[in-house]
Amino acid sequence: MFLLLLEYSERLEINSASPLFRMTIKIYKPMGRMDGANAQTHEKELLGLLVNDVTSVTVDLSDLDYVSSAGLRVLLVTAKAAKARGGKVVLSAPKPSILEVIKISGFDRILEVQP
Repeated sequence: MFLLLLEYSERLEINSASPLFRMTIKIYKPMGRMDGANAQTHEKELLGLLVNDVTSVTVDLSDLDYVSSAGLRVLLVTAKAAKARGGKVVLSAPKPSILEVIKISGFDRILEVQP
């Protein structure tokens, strides 16, 4: 049994109610641009999701139109923090232009990317 809790329009939390299996998956959905102008905000938001029993974050990129090197750095910092907790960062649903940046930068070899 899962409990779905919509925290904000950009976040989704999924909790397992089973006492044998305890985990929380957070989903973060940036919109528009992830660049030097807002990278610090995105980093704070993403790292803020990795608390308590949360080890992994899925970043839903479906509404992201542009990502700069500053935005890629945010994803890398978050991935390192998740890995230190025994988890991971998954990038999901990137637009073709965002997927191209991810591939050119080699981030598809560092992070899991799902269509």
